Amino acid sequence: MENLFLTLSLFVAISHTLPHLAGSFPISHNFPAVFNFGDSNSDTGELTSGLGFLLQPSYGQTYFKPPSSGRFCNGRLIVDFLLEAIDRPYLRPYLDSISRQSYRRGCNFAAAGSTIQKANAASYSPFGFGVQVSQFITFKSKVIQLIHQDEELEKYLPSEYYFKNGLYMFDIGQNDLAGAFYSKTFDQVLALIPTILDIFQDGITRLYAEGARNFWIHNTGPLGCLAQVVSLFGKDKSKLDEFGCVSDHNQAAQLFNLQLNGLFKKLPQLYPGSHFTYVDIFSIKSDLILNHSKYGFDHSIMVCCGTGGPPLNFDDQVGCGETATSNGTIKTAKPCIDSSKYVSWDGIHYTEAANRFVTLHILTGKYSETVSSQNL
Repeated sequence: MENLFLTLSLFVAISHTLPHLAGSFPISHNFPAVFNFGDSNSDTGELTSGLGFLLQPSYGQTYFKPPSSGRFCNGRLIVDFLLEAIDRPYLRPYLDSISRQSYRRGCNFAAAGSTIQKANAASYSPFGFGVQVSQFITFKSKVIQLIHQDEELEKYLPSEYYFKNGLYMFDIGQNDLAGAFYSKTFDQVLALIPTILDIFQDGITRLYAEGARNFWIHNTGPLGCLAQVVSLFGKDKSKLDEFGCVSDHNQAAQLFNLQLNGLFKKLPQLYPGSHFTYVDIFSIKSDLILNHSKYGFDHSIMVCCGTGGPPLNFDDQVGCGETATSNGTIKTAKPCIDSSKYVSWDGIHYTEAANRFVTLHILTGKYSETVSSQNL
């Protein structure tokens, strides 16, 4: 996996120095700040800060070291690697009260377990997409007021120029689909997608009204290949595809992405001066899972930090790093020796090695599409 890190470093260096390659680099180094919205795929500590808890020491063990990370991963997330690629600092969570980081280069509103739809009493996270957008609006208003009172604060807070010219990133929707399958039929889940995307568009509209112009949207990954989903919905082997993934979940993700892509192509027509980039995360992650051996991984679905052994090494009653009773037996979910050989970290989230792989493929530009309102 070290070779992958060297490749990323080399790719970034080349994009800085060779103009003829910079055009293929999908994310610009010119964005002064980044504002991120999403779920655990890009949460850098929001949920742990907001609800006041610490993750098990296994989380963050590869890079950030516990308990400082707040990321649902053993190390860095895709958003972390993307920020490294454009020479920006990692994003500080909006609700983080104690940190060495400032908010000058952006802020992260993504919270694990969040949905595009409004949270309810059963939701893992109270910070749905609408709440995250409201948090941003409040954040911006207070920041602008403070800077007007004391210009010296621009050393620590984003200026109006940073808000206007910053990049607004989104990786959310996975939990809307995954959660729906617990209480709805396959057809009912599919019927819910247009409503989910209407809510998403409403959030985009609110951000545009606040001056946001540069939007970066990730589609959702192959849900049916998560060990958690396989363990709960794949007991009937007829529900699995040839790679061991739950077919219905992946089909729902693909339809969601198809409709999200249609919305992506429509949005620039509605918002003058806007720029939208759509990133096909599903294709990258599917390629990784289907061809994991070719890319140096030994396990595509089986969990690194889990319990139970092959084929999944996952028990939904025992979280990573925890000791708990499952079916009358006390079990401990421990991390594997070499996480770089695993795609899945804990059955829901990817390892740092997998996140690095996904980022490298994003940076090729082959999996993204950009549409600007002036190009229509």
